[in-house]
Amino acid sequence: MTPSPDHHRSPVHGYRPMTGRTFSRFSSFIKNELGINITDGKRTMLQARLQKRMRTLGLSSFDDYCEYVFSDRGRETELLHMIDVITTNKTDFFRESKHFDYLTQTLLPEMVRAGGTGVRRRAAFWSAGCSTGEEPYTLAMVLSDFAARQPDFGFSILATDISGEVLKKAALGIYDHEKIAPVPMPMRKKYLLRSRDRSRNIVRIAPEIRSNVTFRRLNLMESDFRFRESFDVIFFRNVIIYFDRSTQERVLNSICRCLKPEGALFLGHSETLNGLNVPLKSIVSTVYRKTV
Repeated sequence: MTPSPDHHRSPVHGYRPMTGRTFSRFSSFIKNELGINITDGKRTMLQARLQKRMRTLGLSSFDDYCEYVFSDRGRETELLHMIDVITTNKTDFFRESKHFDYLTQTLLPEMVRAGGTGVRRRAAFWSAGCSTGEEPYTLAMVLSDFAARQPDFGFSILATDISGEVLKKAALGIYDHEKIAPVPMPMRKKYLLRSRDRSRNIVRIAPEIRSNVTFRRLNLMESDFRFRESFDVIFFRNVIIYFDRSTQERVLNSICRCLKPEGALFLGHSETLNGLNVPLKSIVSTVYRKTV
C-alpha cells in the first residue's frame, strides 16, 4: 500500500495493537537481516518505534505499514528509515573509559615495541556499531594524544553503523554541550570547538580529529564486509547483547576475519565469549587477542 495523507489513525491510543501475523513478519525480518532478536515481550517497544514512521507516512495501521515497507517501492524508499527507528543508538564519549586507559597505557606501547605498529605503518582501528560518533571521536582524541608522545605514530579509524541517520549526525561532529561532560578538560581545549553563538550551547569536533575518522554504512549480517585492509584494533562494544548466541558467534567470526593476527578486540563490559567458538583469547577483562 502506498502511503497517503487520506489515511486516518484509530482514535484509541493512536493505533490498534499489532497483529501476531504482522509482528511475526517484522520480527523475522529484523532477526534475519539485522541479527536482533525481537521477542514477543518486546512487541510494545517495536510498536512504539514504528509509530514514528507511520505518523510521517500517514498510515493508519501496522498491517498497512507492513504491506508498504515490504513492497517494491517501500524497500527502495522506506526500509532504511525503518531500520533507523528500530535500532538502538546509545553511546557516550569515554564510555567504559578503562578501555581507553588500557589501550594507550599498555596495548599501544606493546604494539609499537613488538612490530612498529603505527610507526612503520599506520595503525588501523575500527569502531563497529559507532552510532552517533562518540566512540570513534573518543578514539581519535586519545590516539592523537598518544601520537604527541610517540614520534611518527600514525593511525586511521573506520567507523560503521547500520543506521544512515546516525552516521549523518556522526559525520557532522556536532554535539550538545552536556554530551561532552566525560571528556577531560585538556582534551576539550584541544579537540572541541565552542559555537561562537554561546546561546546555542553546542560544540563541534575539531577538523584535525574529524579528518582521522571515516564513516561508512555497514550491516554486520553481511557475509563479506569488503574491507581492503585488516585492522589492528577493533572496538565492538555493546552490540552483540542484542543478538542470540548463534548470531553472536557468526558475527564475531566475521569480525575476527577482519582483525590482524594478534590484533585486539574490545567488547562491552556486559558481554562475554563464554561458549562461543571464536579465535580469541582473553588479555584482560573484555579485551581479547586474535589467536590464529
